[in-house]
Amino acid sequence: MARIVLGVAGGIAAYKSALLLRLLSEAGHDVRVVPTASALRFVGAATFEALSHHRVTTEVFDDVDRVAHVRIGQEAELIVVAPATADLLARTVHGRADDLLAATLLVARCPVLLAPAMHTEMWQHPATVANVATLRERGVLVLPPADGRLTGIDSGPGRLAEPAEIADLAELVLRAGPQSLRPDLIGRRVLISAGGTREPLDPVRFLGNRSSGKQAFALARVAAARGAEVTLVAANVDAPAPAGTQVIAVSTAEQMRIEMHREAKRAHVVVMAAAVADFRPTTVHNGKIKKGSSDPDPVALTRNPDILVELVADRNPEQVLVGFAAETGDADANVLEHGKAKLAAKGVDLLVVNEVGAEITFDRPENAATILSGDGEQIAVPRAPKVVLAARVWDAVSPRLTQPDGAAR
Repeated sequence: MARIVLGVAGGIAAYKSALLLRLLSEAGHDVRVVPTASALRFVGAATFEALSHHRVTTEVFDDVDRVAHVRIGQEAELIVVAPATADLLARTVHGRADDLLAATLLVARCPVLLAPAMHTEMWQHPATVANVATLRERGVLVLPPADGRLTGIDSGPGRLAEPAEIADLAELVLRAGPQSLRPDLIGRRVLISAGGTREPLDPVRFLGNRSSGKQAFALARVAAARGAEVTLVAANVDAPAPAGTQVIAVSTAEQMRIEMHREAKRAHVVVMAAAVADFRPTTVHNGKIKKGSSDPDPVALTRNPDILVELVADRNPEQVLVGFAAETGDADANVLEHGKAKLAAKGVDLLVVNEVGAEITFDRPENAATILSGDGEQIAVPRAPKVVLAARVWDAVSPRLTQPDGAAR
């Protein structure tokens, strides 16, 4: 259990902070809410007090005997501010201490995670852009906002990330430290495949697999939080797009192949995390295959192209390619041995090998894996939330990226 301060600034997205508070509390953390006076015009103090079991105040002159404006920040193990408005970002940059939340941020020496929410024009204003850059230089973790419906009829980047996503990244910081969300991917374009392809047999039936896309979405979520421009090519994933990402929806292996080749041309990093069907039916029936009274005809299969092998062959010299290998052991080799053979065959820079099964990995919140590299390095990642594995993958990718002058990081 960690001591978390949940700061809430005065924006319409403040209503989502109540759900974030519940998620953090249900995860076992002791959460104290520190709102601004404006935030309490959107969500009342009684709501925060009922959910957190802590008194709520906005004033530095309350609880003076405990020196609350200092003590709250000193005792926190993590501060999350959601929503973080343009005003709150500006006041934090300038070290203001004109209310309890600003004073708490000024005192804090623990990790600080800010989740911005504001209108698009505010988010893109040069002052806000400069404030975000300054905060990141100081070690503050600033998440990208989502792109979507804002207040009124407006839509665009500036929407608060979903509470579950913020809670997921807060858990990552607590488990792996603030370096897990360091902004080392700023200016990098990342392409990730996600989900499981479906190969149609007729208008009703298809050949598919059990992949949910959760690991790929965790990779996208962490990459965006670390500053990358992220594109997801997602096959049959039933989940909202991670904040700060673009999602291209596909269904079949051939559709994924077309989009991955198109998007890979401008990507610095390509990650094939999708479960792409190895085979597809040779014949796709126009109508539903009827049950009938006799046994059905055998289904003939045709091999699908290996998208990852094609991407490796077409790569530019500075591109980093990462593959995923969902393996099971057999009489010939164990999971890791199969992974090493696949690493050699695919020619990727990194291969993430994990064991799969009916109750392992697929559609589960946690994952365990070994990250293999072409130079023989092995990084074992114990079972943990999928964002933890995602952070370890980006830790392995980052040193392999080159600077504009061609030098390694």
